[in-house]
Amino acid sequence: EYDTVSDRYARFLLQEILPEVGARWNLTQDPALRAIGGASSGGICAFTVAWERPDAFRKVLSHIGTFTDIRGGHIYPSRIRKEPLRPLRVYLQDGKADLNNPRGNWWLANLQMVSALEYRGYDHRFVAGTGGHDHEHGGAVLPDALRWLWRE
Repeated sequence: EYDTVSDRYARFLLQEILPEVGARWNLTQDPALRAIGGASSGGICAFTVAWERPDAFRKVLSHIGTFTDIRGGHIYPSRIRKEPLRPLRVYLQDGKADLNNPRGNWWLANLQMVSALEYRGYDHRFVAGTGGHDHEHGGAVLPDALRWLWRE
């Protein structure tokens, strides 16, 4: 499950998927050159992988990330504020009309993430829009997001 806050998905990628792909393709082992991204549950999943394994991934792309009370994702702002810094670069995108339901408010959850990242001095960028829980805004800003993640 992508929303689970644990190292399980990171282990799956690093132990099962990337070795198979790496047997055929030349993959970098430099974590500063690796990014992981996703939208909604994939957005929190991407953050979780980098958070748990910054030795493998240091760039995160999260569109409309589910940092809400689904399998514990709402705890990240607190963890970011309290735990040791990690060498991450984080790009977040969300819209003001994103989901608002018993699990939480996606817009407010992303704002809490931004606040925590700012508080700790993480290299991050937040792109705010007016849209809902869809890929329109995220798709429109994707080229800029990728340029920002790999700047310098």
